[in-house]
Amino acid sequence: MRAAVLEDVRRVVLQERSVPQPGPLEVQIKVLAVGVCGSDVHFYEHGRIQDLVVEKPLVLGHEVSGVVTALGSAVSRVDVGQRVALEPGVPDFTCAECRAGRYNLCPRMRFFATPPVDGAFAEYVVLHEAMTYPVPDQLTDDATALLEPLSVGIWASQKARVTTGDRVLVNGAGPIGLLAAQVARVFGASEVVVADVNTERLGVADSLGADTVDVGTTGLAASGFEPTVLLECSGNVPATVAAVRTVARAGRVVLVGMGADEVPLPLSKVQQYELEVTGTFRYANTWPTAIDLAATERVALDPLVTGHYRLDQVEDALTSASHDPSVIKSVVLPPRLSP
Repeated sequence: MRAAVLEDVRRVVLQERSVPQPGPLEVQIKVLAVGVCGSDVHFYEHGRIQDLVVEKPLVLGHEVSGVVTALGSAVSRVDVGQRVALEPGVPDFTCAECRAGRYNLCPRMRFFATPPVDGAFAEYVVLHEAMTYPVPDQLTDDATALLEPLSVGIWASQKARVTTGDRVLVNGAGPIGLLAAQVARVFGASEVVVADVNTERLGVADSLGADTVDVGTTGLAASGFEPTVLLECSGNVPATVAAVRTVARAGRVVLVGMGADEVPLPLSKVQQYELEVTGTFRYANTWPTAIDLAATERVALDPLVTGHYRLDQVEDALTSASHDPSVIKSVVLPPRLSP
């Protein structure tokens, strides 16, 4: 099979590799579509994210849809020929975090495209059956791949306990922000405002039913919006601080976007308003909800896809957003006959 391999910073090469074979509880999957995530771009540009360092050639890509092509000897949850979504991390299932239901915090998690684990910019992958989910026919291959970032948005709203009547500020109109805004509305938020400086992305947020603030021309404070929930998806330090300052008393702040290692929170605001501030790391038990929201069209995924690329164009996919401010989600199509 072919795989697009990150050999060095800003260097991806196409290689021939052996098709991976499934272990007893694993499923072999022919990859149909892979979304490009900001973490893929960061590894491509810098060779590391915080303490995660690319020390040997690595296959990127973890937002995956595919079709089952072979089963391990003990697999019972899926069948050959089924189209599936892939939850791209396999925990150890036995540690204290896994037993408590927080498997996203498993210290021995093996996650696609996180060094040293290869990802899915390839024609085939294998994955534990427990992390492989059949999807209904109405979901496109693109939408099925985007269930992964949708899960990030679902986890953010769950951590924030978004419910009926909440006023939600989503800081950042990238793919995660646009999905988090849709999820917040589904969870019952009465108002959802998306803030960004990218006017094209704000236009997409508006088309998806959110109100918007162009913080390049209007400061958040000047907008007069006082959210009960802040979903911080930008990862930008000044934007994060400005957004926290707008949150209402007893509000909840969920830090989703990955940016600087440290952020100077306005502590007097946090204390005097008794704000709850928490981080998120990936997700846990979100795939059934994600499939349901997408299949029932309560969340739109396909409109976020702004470009398709072949496996030999992975570098173009990884750099697409840096060249074009209208890019939201680039998708790689590994099959050899992809357009």
